[in-house]
Amino acid sequence: MTIVGSSKIGRAAPSAQPEPEDPREWCVMAAKLLADDQPEAALAAADEAIKRDERIEWGHRLASLALERLGRDAEAVAAAERAVRLAPGSWAARLRLGSALRRTPGRWREAWTQAAKAVHFAPEEPDAHVLAGDLALARGEHDRAARSYRAALDGAPDHLVARINLSLALLRWERPRPHHDPAWVIDPRETGGARNAVETWARQVRLLFAVALPPVVAAGLLGGHRTQAAIAGLAVLALAAVPTLRQARRMRIWSYLPQILARDVWLTVKVALTPLSALAYTAAVLTLPVQTVPASARTGLLGFVVLNGAAVPVVRVLVEAWRGRPVLALAELTAALPERTARRNADIALWIVAARAWSLTVLAALVSPLIGGLATGPGRLAAALAVPAGIAVPAGLAWARRRTGLSGQLRRLMKADRSLALALALAITASAAIAVAGAAGALGGRAASSVAVWGWRAVPVALAGAAVVFVLRTVRARLSGLPGPWRESLVFCEGCGRRQPGDISPPVELSEEVRRAFTSSRGVVLAYADPSGPRAMAVGAVASIGPTGELCLIADDDAWQAAERDPRVSIFAADPIERRFWTEVCGTALGDAEAEVLRVTPKRVVIGEYPGPARGRR
Repeated sequence: MTIVGSSKIGRAAPSAQPEPEDPREWCVMAAKLLADDQPEAALAAADEAIKRDERIEWGHRLASLALERLGRDAEAVAAAERAVRLAPGSWAARLRLGSALRRTPGRWREAWTQAAKAVHFAPEEPDAHVLAGDLALARGEHDRAARSYRAALDGAPDHLVARINLSLALLRWERPRPHHDPAWVIDPRETGGARNAVETWARQVRLLFAVALPPVVAAGLLGGHRTQAAIAGLAVLALAAVPTLRQARRMRIWSYLPQILARDVWLTVKVALTPLSALAYTAAVLTLPVQTVPASARTGLLGFVVLNGAAVPVVRVLVEAWRGRPVLALAELTAALPERTARRNADIALWIVAARAWSLTVLAALVSPLIGGLATGPGRLAAALAVPAGIAVPAGLAWARRRTGLSGQLRRLMKADRSLALALALAITASAAIAVAGAAGALGGRAASSVAVWGWRAVPVALAGAAVVFVLRTVRARLSGLPGPWRESLVFCEGCGRRQPGDISPPVELSEEVRRAFTSSRGVVLAYADPSGPRAMAVGAVASIGPTGELCLIADDDAWQAAERDPRVSIFAADPIERRFWTEVCGTALGDAEAEVLRVTPKRVVIGEYPGPARGRR
């Protein structure tokens, strides 16, 4: 048995000078140029193929890919649509059209439809699942994206794009525009303008209150002009109308604002803090003339108004450190190392792990008994309970190291990002200090008590040091334009590695003997899937073979319904002349109601020999 045609044909070496009238040779040349990252030359070669035969679906597909790489997205979509019209049953054409559509604003749903058809036509092809995963990840549908990437890895464990993007799904990564739903028909630039207007309004109003309240309070309490300070403070409230009106004029899509806020959680937090800041500011100003208001209440109102802007980033870092599953993500990224994108994302995932270790150590320090109780007899049991709390973080990090398989790569990653190594070391030091202090406090005695006291003093120093390292690393990243230690620095992988995209693969070409076998044989058999199991039926003969290799069959309703459920079919025919061989075409079946035929697009062609005297035939 010999496979003479398959959609998995490797990249053929193009002729130095393609034959002038052979469009397939020009397509081979275009595919080679795309693999060498020469889209302009590839587009010229694809155009030459199309000039010689406008019905060659492969040429339109290659032209679309070249146009996409040149940034001509609208033309890429048009070329991909022509490829689909020529071969509607081709999974590669559907994949190409879905890939082109996802770059066009407002056409996400169409892209998803094409990706779903590509998966339906060829579930064994990993790139179809990767496109479905990419589209789901663009909407923040992380679980669906993870399932698609895992399906791709089941068939191709070496698929770097699927593995790296699976790690992003596990980390609950969001694209740079989390406020925008790609399924919306509106241009993302418009929703981006609306988001910027809302965020600018919230920031300016809160900054106005934060700057105005301290001098107003100081003038009222320290200067003794309580009433005058309250009046001046209330006048500041009127100034808040200036940024409000300015940013309201920038809003063009008020109807999308609730949906934008629903998708962007942190924007919603900033917006919600703005009226709360206004209320706290008003309460602080109105209570200035009232001398019976407790000082703690005034301090709380002042702190909320002044510090809420600085508190949001801190809270965001801590909250986002606990989103996703960084250990599983690191396991996927480790398998993709040393690829550059995988290395960068692994560094960010390790920062997330470091933030978790730091926050757990802070929690252990807060819930442990007070230092004074640890060093005395009655507090020995409580001190002993601090030991497992201190050991938990180093033990968890050691488990994560084994679980991710990072042992061989960790030293290299730490050497590339020394700030990360220092932050992890300080977090481990703080956790170890808790364990040492707890053990010393449990032992009792003057020497042990001294060790416990110094251990507990080292805990806040190490934790503060780790926080300072993070801040300095953040500032350096901001100033130098390097990726910072935060979730937004994660990179989506597209085209990583040397693997060529599936939509570049050549279509199956039917040889003359295979065409003759199907058009001349009267014993053509169609095999398809049925709820009760595999089925086969005789269809007599193939009505015709299209220019792209499509086999047009006249079949009954059962075959049509089966093709709608599962379009993967096989067609068998025997050599009509000498009956020495048989051929099988595995492909995708689509019903053509207008022509009343079942069109089968080949994905693989197999030729086998009958046993007997003709066994030695090639």
